[in-house]
Amino acid sequence: MNFAASADKQIFDLAIVGGGVNGCGIARDAAGRGLRVVLLEKDDLASGTSSASTKLIHGGLRYLEHYEFRLVREALSEREALWAIAPHIVRPMRFVLPHRSGTRPAWLLRLGLFIYDHLGGRKALPPTRTLALDTNAVGKPLKPGMFKRGFEYSDCWVDDARLVVLNARDAADRSALIRTRCEVVEAIRTRDFWQLTATDRRRGTSEVVTARILVNAAGPWVGTVGEQLPVSHARPAMRLVRGSHIVVPKIFDHDRAYLLQNDDKRIVFAIPYEGDFTLIGTTDNDHIGSLDSIHASAEEVTYLCESVSTYFNRTIRPSDVVWSYAGVRPLLDEGANSAQAATRDYKLDLETDGGAALLTVLGGKITTYRRLAEQALGVLEQLLPRTSGVGSWTATKPLPGGDFAVDGVQQLVDTLARKHPRLDRRYLQRLANSYGTRAALILADTQSPDALGEDLGGGLREAEARYLVQEEWALTAADIVWRRSKLGLRMTAEQIKRLDTWLVETMVSAPSALRL
Repeated sequence: MNFAASADKQIFDLAIVGGGVNGCGIARDAAGRGLRVVLLEKDDLASGTSSASTKLIHGGLRYLEHYEFRLVREALSEREALWAIAPHIVRPMRFVLPHRSGTRPAWLLRLGLFIYDHLGGRKALPPTRTLALDTNAVGKPLKPGMFKRGFEYSDCWVDDARLVVLNARDAADRSALIRTRCEVVEAIRTRDFWQLTATDRRRGTSEVVTARILVNAAGPWVGTVGEQLPVSHARPAMRLVRGSHIVVPKIFDHDRAYLLQNDDKRIVFAIPYEGDFTLIGTTDNDHIGSLDSIHASAEEVTYLCESVSTYFNRTIRPSDVVWSYAGVRPLLDEGANSAQAATRDYKLDLETDGGAALLTVLGGKITTYRRLAEQALGVLEQLLPRTSGVGSWTATKPLPGGDFAVDGVQQLVDTLARKHPRLDRRYLQRLANSYGTRAALILADTQSPDALGEDLGGGLREAEARYLVQEEWALTAADIVWRRSKLGLRMTAEQIKRLDTWLVETMVSAPSALRL
């Protein structure tokens, strides 16, 4: 779709800068209330912090130590809400917390977990239980004789980047315009409107977008975007904190995750990942410098390897790492004495005294994105009378592909297997876990693997790649293999390079509807 034809000469109610989870969540909520919405993202959706999380929908057990009870309560209440609207990409997970001498006492852990169980209105997730790690199977991967007692509690896992994309997809289905690779280079503020000049980074063309309200949801770039905007008051200070993760071949065979306490009071997760791997993270280091190339440092990789090796009977070395990633969290700076103690809460800063309204989103975490969006629309409601009385709706409407029961993934796989008996069940399982009921759009009436086109590597068929281009704004191999999927873990560098070539050829030869 031509950007000029769709955005130029329109007056939008909201222009949102930033295609992370908060920006896309606000776009979805606003579009569902009948507002005219345009979202501008300078790179790919979820290309920054929102694809670099620990992949958890959780209350944040350690935040209780910092007395952030409101934040933890809100996050805990969101676990089952997000599971209900996106059962294909959100799933319950049990976490094992081994007790180790010299760390937090066992009674304190049990008290914290009791509060954790009862603070957020848990209904479907099972409660905490005490484990004898010297006899329970989940204790076998741990160093023998070192851990006798532990606890097991509930949280949820999420495919973070897909959560972002599905919010954008739903917003677009409700008439929002989602524009990736479009960077805001100038902003003019009048009494009633914002006029934003956005450059299409692929074509080098520019368009002017006019909107009544501007939402700055640029994550760690919120300050950079803010420098371009004429404002009339100072905003809260931000603290940029880098979190790094590593992926190694799996170090245990069961479906539990581990929460590990370090001597420096930090915690590290070890989580089953993509079937054959273990995800380990995260670090908390203040980030100074460029935001354009964020990666896990050698020191962070070593720290994570040593942290896990303290607990498991297998030593993990940097040479075992098959993939690493890092993201910068834009946290509110309230003067905490360490990066790990900085609040994960958020603030919505509304400015109206300098002309057209500006809402700046500060802080936040992926678990609370939906509530943040809901509150953002509440803050703006006085400026958007057409939304009066609409109320919140995003907690009950499924995200695309999530229109089935929370325990219905295997039933969905069974349905796909009956319709496509010649397709491998593991392949159908992956599609169901990624796309839910929308997997049917990829498979159509296919009865053989060859009908899905060439295997481009890692089990990625041409039919799936075309779907990602047509429906999910994918333009490069990285968009597909590291954000829309994690198939890059199963592809060679040559296959990923070949995918980029295939995408260029597809975009050139495809009808205009394919070229977003």
